[in-house]
Amino acid sequence: MNIIGIIPARMASTRFPGKPLAEILGTPMLGHVYFRSRMSATLNDLYVATCDHEIVDYISSIDGKAIMTKDTHERASDRTAEAMLKIESETGSHIDIVVMIQGDEPMVFPEMIDASVRPLVNDKRIMVSNLMAPLKNRAEHEDPNEVKVVVDRENFALYFSREPIPSWKKGAETLPMLKQVCIIPFQRDFLIKFNELEQTTLEEIESVDMLRILEHGYQVKMIEVDMDTYSVDTIEDLKRVEKLMEKDSLIAKYEMEKK
Repeated sequence: MNIIGIIPARMASTRFPGKPLAEILGTPMLGHVYFRSRMSATLNDLYVATCDHEIVDYISSIDGKAIMTKDTHERASDRTAEAMLKIESETGSHIDIVVMIQGDEPMVFPEMIDASVRPLVNDKRIMVSNLMAPLKNRAEHEDPNEVKVVVDRENFALYFSREPIPSWKKGAETLPMLKQVCIIPFQRDFLIKFNELEQTTLEEIESVDMLRILEHGYQVKMIEVDMDTYSVDTIEDLKRVEKLMEKDSLIAKYEMEKK
């Protein structure tokens, strides 16, 4: 199967302008995501999809691959789909599965990508999957920057929210508290279909794209991972992640590669 990774990235972040090229331990955040994702044993190729020439120049400087996309996209999935179709046109190769890897996940481990793709490879009826990881405390549970998810007994998503679900007041401390980790594989045709679906009320209220899938009657398979990762939405997040990554086991591998 032809499985590729696409990292959508843009400089004009509302909460943190210039975020993709903000440095963590001397390397732009997007560089950490790219180097670490490239270690995946599952991906046949890896691209960054962007509308910014600064990002293209940086990715070229590390011998990576970048695809220019429109600057009108509001959703990462739209940018990813445009890049996917351009890659197919340029390479002449049909893509089976595309893994959308958010550019603000600098602590991603390649094994996480491999785990996220496995259900789609093993069962063609699964159109899309997400990773999920445990929330460690009540503060994380109440953090609106962390997208929470509740699942059924077969680990299909029931609901996503930036609010603390399930309810702490009614016993959540005795239940698994889980967050979405934004590594999202799509079957190729379903990514196109997803972008054609009408946006939904809950998706807009919660600001969580995956709710569009649930509201239209499709399923999202969730895969739990135990790696300790945090995304970067704010400068405060960047500082926290930089501190956590000081002892990261993967950095030495790609620092050597850069040299």
